[in-house]
Amino acid sequence: MIHSNFQCEFYFIRHGESESNATPGFAAGVNFDAPLTPLGFDQAEMLGRRFKDEGMCFDRIYSSSMTRTLQTTETMLKAMGASGAPYETVDDIIEQQIPGWRGKPSEEVLTPEVRELRATAGMWFVPGDGESERSVERRFSIWLEDEILFNGEYAGSGRNTIAIVSHGQAMRCIFHYILGFQERYFRSIALDNASISRFKFTLTGWWLLSINDASHTNQIGDLNRVGETTTTA
Repeated sequence: MIHSNFQCEFYFIRHGESESNATPGFAAGVNFDAPLTPLGFDQAEMLGRRFKDEGMCFDRIYSSSMTRTLQTTETMLKAMGASGAPYETVDDIIEQQIPGWRGKPSEEVLTPEVRELRATAGMWFVPGDGESERSVERRFSIWLEDEILFNGEYAGSGRNTIAIVSHGQAMRCIFHYILGFQERYFRSIALDNASISRFKFTLTGWWLLSINDASHTNQIGDLNRVGETTTTA
């Protein structure tokens, strides 16, 4: 932390339901750049309506460069009455990438041997030709520090409110970086589609305000699908 008189409230937002989320049972999704489903668009709209009702105004908005997060961001902004508002697209906060597992049933790649190795290696486990969770945490946290926490442009800027639209597994990785919890809790964190997790960063460090708040999606009838998938997409 290189600047004083600075605090930042972060809204980490998971994208709405994607087509891969709606097709469970695949280890890395059926389409690594899957778009939103109709339900996913509804969830993103409810998210934006909530922010509009709360009078929320973000100083900066960042979105993963994947289709489902871009669609979530655009739909959210439209529902906030802020269509055309600027936001930055970021490759470093995309979902964990496992090319060799894409479109393959979970039982085909998650053999007993692979499960045992993953349990032993934890976040350092490298799935096939893909990224370890530790690699995802590293790229996300380096971006976060360089872009915001250690960015001299924020010197003397006072309070900032920032939205980051990302993915379930990537967000678990950055939450591990922020909170430093034991790895055995990593897969116990539920992050529903279009959910909000809030953190504050000040001169004294990180503070958890709330996690996995998806109450705004209660206005949508088909709630059983909101956190249904086991894929990371």
